[in-house]
Amino acid sequence: MAIMIKYFVPTVLATLLAACGGPPGPSATGKSIASISRASVTDGNGILVSYLQSGPDGPPRIVLVHGTPGEAEGWADYLLAPPQGTQIVAVDRPGFGKSGPGQAVTSLVAQAQALEPFLRDAGARKPILVGHSLGGPIVAQAACLYPDRIGAIVIAAGSLDPGLEEIHWAQYLGNAPPISWLLPAMIQNANHELLALEPELEGLQPCLSRLTIPIVIIHGTKDDLVPFANVAFMRAQFAGNPNVQVIVLEGMNHFLPWGAMADMKRAISAAMEAAWGPAPP
Repeated sequence: MAIMIKYFVPTVLATLLAACGGPPGPSATGKSIASISRASVTDGNGILVSYLQSGPDGPPRIVLVHGTPGEAEGWADYLLAPPQGTQIVAVDRPGFGKSGPGQAVTSLVAQAQALEPFLRDAGARKPILVGHSLGGPIVAQAACLYPDRIGAIVIAAGSLDPGLEEIHWAQYLGNAPPISWLLPAMIQNANHELLALEPELEGLQPCLSRLTIPIVIIHGTKDDLVPFANVAFMRAQFAGNPNVQVIVLEGMNHFLPWGAMADMKRAISAAMEAAWGPAPP
């Protein structure tokens, strides 16, 4: 029994949570990823937020937000090919990558507040926020906090329906010693986020119907990690918003940024056009 607890449970938990973050990952080589510019900023809560950036030094800007677990490097393929004249920023969310504070930040509000520095000095073309998986509710929360400072959001395979959240038994075991001692910090932080997600989504829900900015939803029908039924929930919550587009990917799984890159770029382009107008010929 002790051997099972020591090895089997952490393996199950790590496998579950690694799946949530986003294998298979970018196709970019390590050398290419290392060439991407990295910087950091301190948010209003005093948390150091590390990020990768490419394209021009200033706006217009697209901000890419990873799921759990994850990190900015997962967006490398997008950073290496930014739309012409557009800055791309990919953040290490608080608790992941090179960002602080070391422990998990389970609050959607705090996670959204970590994006606020990238909404400054935007000018007429306000930033586009793109969130994958748990990044989806985070960009929705940011739109609730800063509705006048965001041009549009893209929710890719996003988990917004609190009623669809399920916890695996291994996650409870992994949340306490001695199992938690055996897990990498990234996996521990991801587990804390997922255990707290249902009440966090319940807190977010009342705001969703008030959003009026353009929203693009993209989701695969064969998503085994974040059920496709989230799309119906979002349609209902955003029913009063005339600026909502839904892209359904038949047969696609959860890993849209890597397995459906062309469709993701189509969703981002749709958000850019909705927020900024048609691209120049």
